[in-house]
Amino acid sequence: MLQDREISPANHKRFVKRVAASGVVWGLRSDRRWAVSDSNEFQETDVIPFWSDRAYAARAAKDEWSTYEPTQIVLSEFIDTWLKGMNDHGFLVGTNWDGALRGLEVESAQLAKELLENVGQDVIPPGR
Repeated sequence: MLQDREISPANHKRFVKRVAASGVVWGLRSDRRWAVSDSNEFQETDVIPFWSDRAYAARAAKDEWSTYEPTQIVLSEFIDTWLKGMNDHGFLVGTNWDGALRGLEVESAQLAKELLENVGQDVIPPGR
C-alpha cells in the first residue's frame, strides 16, 4: 500500500521492537483466510500485513476486511513457519500499516533477521 516516507519507517521500527519484546505478532483472519493485499511496489506480488499490537490490527479490520478478526501468532512460529513460507512463495510482509493501510512492504528474510537481532532488547512503551 502507499508508503509515507516518514511514518512508515517509524511504524516498522516500532513493529520490530514490540514484537521482539512481546513474542507475539497480530494478523487479520476471517473464517477462511488471512488478510492479503496487492503490493503497491511490485506487480503480481502479494503482501500479508501484520501488526505489533491487537489494537493496530483491529483498526485495519474495515471495508473489505470488515469480517476479519485480529489473531495472534507466537513469534517463534511467525519466524520459523510464516516468514519462511512467505519467502518460499514470494510474499512480502507489511509491518504496522496504519488505518489507511499505508506502510512498508519488506522481504520476509529481512524481517526475520531484524526480529532475531532485537529479541531480548528493551520494550518500547505503549503509545509511542
